[in-house]
Amino acid sequence: GDWQGRLDLVEQLVDCGMDVYAHNIETVERLQRIVRDRRAGYQQSLSVLRHAKTSKPGIVTKSSIMVGLGETAEELHQVLRDLRDHGVDIVTFGQYLQPTKSHMKVDRYMEPSEFDEWKRVAEALGFHCASGPLVRSSYRAGDLFKSRLPRRAAGGGP
Repeated sequence: GDWQGRLDLVEQLVDCGMDVYAHNIETVERLQRIVRDRRAGYQQSLSVLRHAKTSKPGIVTKSSIMVGLGETAEELHQVLRDLRDHGVDIVTFGQYLQPTKSHMKVDRYMEPSEFDEWKRVAEALGFHCASGPLVRSSYRAGDLFKSRLPRRAAGGGP
């Protein structure tokens, strides 16, 4: 969680012995207020992710992005750049699915080939990435984390 931006609580959590700090950015900056709870925010999420990384060097950080909410390709590129600039190691892309009629409608369903392309883009930026229509924030989290272990053991960072 982002603990409403309370960085002291982020420190307490990362000090408990966890290997991965996961906090979902959810969507692009422009859609934050429409998609997310009013107590969350784009810059607050980035700050929390960076603070987790700086509070415990070596911790793996992860975030997830839902697509199909009306975002543009350039906005998705920007989210990836922002996450990378804030030290995030793992990112997932998944299709937003409207859970009930009272929730926001799906703007567009991405093709599987588009998910493959976003995975390539993310990996080119240095992320480990899971990307697909049915990928959720914890999708194959253990596998993604284990893929980071050889780099950590070799001293190559998280």
